[in-house]
Amino acid sequence: MNRYDSAKERYQAFGVDCDAAMDALARTPVSLHCWQGDDVTGFENLGKALSGGIQTTGNYPGKARNFAELTADFDQACALIPGKKNINLHASYAVFDGSPISRDALEPAHFAPWVQFARERGYGISFNPTFFSHAMVKDNLTLSSPDAEVRAYWVRHGIACRRIAAYFARELGEPCLCNVWIPDGFKDVPADRLSPRLRLRDSLDQIFAEKLHGVVDSVESKVFGIGLEACTVGSAEFYMGYAATHPGVYNLLDNGHYHPTEQVDDKIASLLCYFDKIPLHVTRPMRWDSDHVVRFSDDLRDIACEIVRCNALAKVMIGLDFFDASINRVAAWVIGARNMQKALLWALLQPNDRLRALQGESRFTELLTEQEDLKTLPFGDVWQAYCERQGVPADGEWYPAVAQYERAVLQTRE
Repeated sequence: MNRYDSAKERYQAFGVDCDAAMDALARTPVSLHCWQGDDVTGFENLGKALSGGIQTTGNYPGKARNFAELTADFDQACALIPGKKNINLHASYAVFDGSPISRDALEPAHFAPWVQFARERGYGISFNPTFFSHAMVKDNLTLSSPDAEVRAYWVRHGIACRRIAAYFARELGEPCLCNVWIPDGFKDVPADRLSPRLRLRDSLDQIFAEKLHGVVDSVESKVFGIGLEACTVGSAEFYMGYAATHPGVYNLLDNGHYHPTEQVDDKIASLLCYFDKIPLHVTRPMRWDSDHVVRFSDDLRDIACEIVRCNALAKVMIGLDFFDASINRVAAWVIGARNMQKALLWALLQPNDRLRALQGESRFTELLTEQEDLKTLPFGDVWQAYCERQGVPADGEWYPAVAQYERAVLQTRE
């Protein structure tokens, strides 16, 4: 008997079908964020420092400098990641023939290379307007600015991006998430928190006014950012209220955007009571929203387990959001994405109906016992079998390909 067959028997004793779990995982897309490959630089800001609450640290050799290099790195990473994959794309990655144009004038044509790239590989695209690292971010404010000209500029950008998202949906034949995150806030305690939020509400109403087929709109809250320590205009309460009162707009959960003791997994079931979709950005905060590479941690497994327990694999739109410039960027993609897949497989290998029944019958001692016993089952053998079925290297086998790619490709970029 091989190790996978032995693992299947162990899981079957708890009523878990390992083959069914792997099949379910293979159908679940995870969106890989383009900005890991170039430290969130984008194609319009080459050589410029990031601003608006965004910061990367480190200077590992081989950062992608253009569309060809970024997509080549993306391909290398995806070759080592099992499962169904999509692209999580920012507006600052528009591809220009000449000089970049203003963000409020972006058009679908500027993203045609991304559509071709995605179509050839069977990927969908999620999209994010880029409201940071730009001269029109005035005093850390965009859509909530007291300056009408500033607000109008960013409203035009938001409208343009929603139309680009509709283009992605039309060309690729699947819905496109268009997610709004803004850096607006105050470094010190503001005298007026209401007026900026009323202006933000009005700006969002303008952006979302046009009905566009195939676009899934969302808003993303944050507790604080660099230089925005005292107040963020787009708070969790503000966006929750906005999404609840604006049909078709969803509240995106980013697990790095809450207080350190808040558990995002606990929020999933609450939102599913009221929304048919939950957009999700997965990262790893370390004392603050620092976007470290995702580890196979308790927090990540808890998020995945809540998604699976709620039968919400088709409702939660999973995207990754981290960036680390201190290590090999391709390896960072691979590590984080494989860990997201591992967490989902872990969740799918839990006997959720059985555990739910124990809770419903108030058999809490047995529930705790079984939850702990499940932790020592041979999960790694099932994960290895899944990687083999997906045609990617198992753990302990994929890094040599990244090291070779670094020698042959990344080191030549210096």
